[in-house]
Formats: sequence, C-alpha cells, structure tokens
Amino acid sequence: MADPRGFLKHTHRELPPRRPVPLRLRDWNEVYEDFSHERLQIQAARCMDCGIPFCHNGCPLGNLIPEWNDLVFKDRWHDAIERLHATNNFPEFTGRLCPAPCEASCVLGINQDAVTIKQVEVEIIDNAFDQGWVVPLPPDRLTGKKVAVVGSGPAGLAAAQQLTRAGHTVTVFERADRIGGLLRYGIPEFKMEKRHIDRRLEQMEAEGTQFRTGVDVGVDISDAQLRSEFDAVVLAGGATAWRDLPVPGRELDGIHQAMEFLPWANRVQLGDPVTDEDGQPPLTAKGKKVVIIGGGDTGADCLGTSHRQGAVSVHQFEIMPRPPETRADSTPWPTYPLMFRVTSAHEEGGERVYSVNTEEFCGDGNGHVKSLKVHEVEMKAGGFEKVEGSDFELEADLVLLAMGFVGPEKQGLLTDLKVELTDRGNVARDDDFATSVPGVFVAGDMGRGQSLIVWAIAEGRAAAAGVDRYLMGKSALPAPIKPTAVPQR
Repeated sequence: MADPRGFLKHTHRELPPRRPVPLRLRDWNEVYEDFSHERLQIQAARCMDCGIPFCHNGCPLGNLIPEWNDLVFKDRWHDAIERLHATNNFPEFTGRLCPAPCEASCVLGINQDAVTIKQVEVEIIDNAFDQGWVVPLPPDRLTGKKVAVVGSGPAGLAAAQQLTRAGHTVTVFERADRIGGLLRYGIPEFKMEKRHIDRRLEQMEAEGTQFRTGVDVGVDISDAQLRSEFDAVVLAGGATAWRDLPVPGRELDGIHQAMEFLPWANRVQLGDPVTDEDGQPPLTAKGKKVVIIGGGDTGADCLGTSHRQGAVSVHQFEIMPRPPETRADSTPWPTYPLMFRVTSAHEEGGERVYSVNTEEFCGDGNGHVKSLKVHEVEMKAGGFEKVEGSDFELEADLVLLAMGFVGPEKQGLLTDLKVELTDRGNVARDDDFATSVPGVFVAGDMGRGQSLIVWAIAEGRAAAAGVDRYLMGKSALPAPIKPTAVPQR
C-alpha cells in the first residue's frame, strides 16, 4: 500500500470530464476527454488495500484491483498491465462498458465515494497499447487439437484467445460480416470506438486464432460437419432472441427492435454503403419523433444514437418506477445498488418517463405508426396495475423496442445439436461449462442468459479451461468462475 492515508487525503472521486454536449453531438467519438496520469494516480491512491477486498467478490473476473491500483500509484505501469492481463483478456472493453460491480462493493464506498476502479483499468490498458506493451503471445507448441468457437462476442473471443495460447488450433465463426458480435454492431461508437476491437483482433490473429465471418453455423455449416472437423466446440452465440411487445398495432411500419436500429449507425461509421441489400435507406431517427420502450443500457444507446442522427424529439419509456437518487435500502453494500443513473446519452436530451405501459400502437392510415396509447402503472403484489384515469397518447413516427433478450435462438444449431436447455431456455451446462452433448461447451449469454460483458469474458475464460481439460486431461488455464446454477440432467 503506497500511501496508507491516501483515502483520507484524497476524499474526492474524480473522473475525466465528458466533452461538452453541443460538441459531442456533432460526431461519434467517445465522449470522455483525456485524463492525466498524475490525476489518475491520485485516484489510485484512494484504494485502501483492504484486508478483505470486496471488490474482488464484486468482479466476476477476480481482477487484482488493489494490486494494480498500487502499481499505478507507484508509476509502475508495465507491472500494472501484467497484473490486469493476468485476469482479464480485454480490459479496454470492460473499462469502457462494464457497469463496475467492483466499485459498488468497494469498501471505501461504505461512507465515501468508491475508488474509480474502472477508470484506472481503462487507463492502464490504453497506456499499454500506446507504449507497445500489448504484443502477441503465441503458444510455444501446438497440441494438434482443433476447437471451433461459434460467436465472436466477448465470451467467444475470450475463450478463443485462451485456447489459442494453450496451443490448440482455434477457429472463430461469426455470421455477421465482421468480428465482434454486439461489441461491433450493438455498442455505439460514442461508448466504444471500434478501433479498440480491431487492434485486439490483430493481436489474436498474430497469436494464431483464425476468424471466419459470414458463416451462419447451423445453416452454412451443419452441426455434424462442425463436430466432425473439430475436437471440441464452444457455443458463444449470445442471447440474441429479443423480447417483443405484442400489443395491437405492432405490425405497423416504423416499429423496430433496437438491434435492427443500432447496427446501421455503426455501419455508417465503418464506411459501409448507406443502403441495404435491397437499396433501401438505413433506419435512422433523423427528423423523427422517437419513442424508446425500455429504460436500460440498450435504450440509452438508442437515445444517444437518435440524438446524433437528428431526432426531433426522444422519449424513453420505462415500466419500472424511477429509482431513488441514492442507494436503495433493498440493495445494501456490497451489492450492486439500485439507484438513479444519468448516462452520457441522458445528458444530451430526451425525456425519461417512468411507470408507464404501452397498450396500443396507432397508425396513420397508410400502415405507419403515428402514436402510442399509454397509461401509468403502479406495482402491487409483485405485478403492475393500471392507474385509472392516467391514459395519454404520444405522437411518434419511430418506435424502438429495447426491452432486453429472452435467451438464445433455438432454431438451427441448438435444435440440430439437441443440447439440453434449462427451464429458462438457456443452454444447460455443468461445472466445466460442458453441455449435454460430448465435446460441446457453452459460454456467455447463451448459457447464462442476458448479462454483463464482464460475466461474458469470465465465462469465456472458464469455458476455455473446461475445453482444455477435456482435450488434454488437465489444464493450467485459469477458471475464474463456475456456473451459478447447474441444472440436473
């Protein structure tokens, strides 16, 4: 512990400022300004090096947080990235996108603002890339075993990198035209510029990982072919079956899922043609009255994207009540707190409307949505009840459904493989992340259900250890977690 009184001397939690709203709405660059190493080191000094670091428990990856906080304070940046990479393959992703459950369980957060763990993390990895310290780590020898990873999101990439470094020949299959999964086409540029993905993929390719895009496993390659060509398979296709809103008028034009809307903006930033394969213009919020149904992170991504595209107005609906300004009593330390949060997108405009339910979409007579019929709700006995007399109608010509996902897509690969599913419709797995089909493993949202990026990476690493043990009889790969519940077979 470099400064045992650091948390007493530096009581103020400081983060890099966000760029002014009028400026950042004119581009798609990340919203934060630079943060000097000196100011970051002061923040790292606030870490108390607790006797029981609850931040470890809060982080599914088991990141060695007090250690790299101390190393940053001591200006030992190279040692810090070594500690960080020991548990996390992609800190440039988690440092930008993770909601930081580690900070929620920071001991300092009991009576002060928590340590800025997430900011220290992202500065360590960005500095490491700038210094040229992130280099390929190819295996010393090959095992002769071949592994297929289906899906190139964070779980699939983490599993692939771990297995490649263990000496296996790994091929990652992705049905989209670029590698990255939701990181590529679901996360807007203003939250994470895609150059961060590309430079990490360069490292993985140099290590020996092979990538095949535009391949829909289960369609372009059968399950039988996959299992015959590879010694093991890792399913990491995510929970991509989105939740719908089956109310009257759902069939109207102008009502879209968030993941029908968000990829267009990313494709434009990547330089793709601004028409689809049928020559139609991209889905855009420009000049439209937008309503987003869903108050979570995906809804906020739609909000920030709509602002940059030039929406006339944006309303974001949430059926739950507005959270309290400070940690709710129902989520005491060290649990992740229920509380009101303001993302960069919310700073930029729009109106957040809580405790409302959409009961009908109304059309304009030409098959296009023109408004929503809505009413207020209140929670009683674990359910939502309509507040009588609270009905209202809101104009909209673009409605975006951002209500989360209900699990993996069943038709195709999962049906063909005949893997067992849990009662929630996810792929069942044992303590080694093995499915009911020998040689087939699962990692990330496909087995866990919709969750956080930090859980996806942790599961990818753990599944890689299970695959390595299956192929070689033992494994030296770290397995940070086990599934939270193992279904009975």
